[in-house]
Amino acid sequence: MTLKPFDVIGFDADDTLWHSEDGFHASEQRVVQMLAPYVAEGVDVKAALTAVERKNLRAFGYGVKAFGLSAVEAAVTITEGRVPASVVGDIVEMVRAQLAEPVRLLAHVSDVLAHVGRHYRMVLITKGDLIHQTAKVETSGLEHHFEHVEIVLEKDPGTYDRILRRHGIVPERFCMVGNSVKSDVLPVMALGGTAVHVPYPLLWELEHVEHDEHFVELASIAELPAWLGC
Repeated sequence: MTLKPFDVIGFDADDTLWHSEDGFHASEQRVVQMLAPYVAEGVDVKAALTAVERKNLRAFGYGVKAFGLSAVEAAVTITEGRVPASVVGDIVEMVRAQLAEPVRLLAHVSDVLAHVGRHYRMVLITKGDLIHQTAKVETSGLEHHFEHVEIVLEKDPGTYDRILRRHGIVPERFCMVGNSVKSDVLPVMALGGTAVHVPYPLLWELEHVEHDEHFVELASIAELPAWLGC
């Protein structure tokens, strides 16, 4: 079997190497339940919360803390101030607990990284809150697999271009693996690189994107070594 001609394989972290969106989904559902008694009839709490998150992306970025800030803002605005302080406090404690949750690796991840790492250089590229993402990387037990770890504010063509240039990686010799078409696939393809989509069962609404690109999609990260030819 012949190795595919890449110098470096990049990996996303959240929902590619470890579970993440299921925690956000559970927190979102809890916020909706908390606020439901205090909103006017006909108000779609989930849609209103998502709208606040979308509005705040540029200011708050991604991650648990950003979600928490948007949830508190939504609690006040969509209830028109009727939400009790105790409920706001419950949201804060929920976010605090989510930040403290241990990393839960996806199946096969450790073995796949060990195997791929024997044949390719590897980098980790993840977006989100610097403190929380750093803690997850450090406690995941996976950091030693990667030549570089990049925690970024956004994953767009400009960000990938800067990372590849900084590490002397030619886009045509780079392959990115991740669960988000918007963040892990399309930006890399725009630079002339290759991307492999490994879907996670849940996808945050703000990561949905319309496209007509064709790319490789694997059912599980366990299929990656065979696809790479290693």
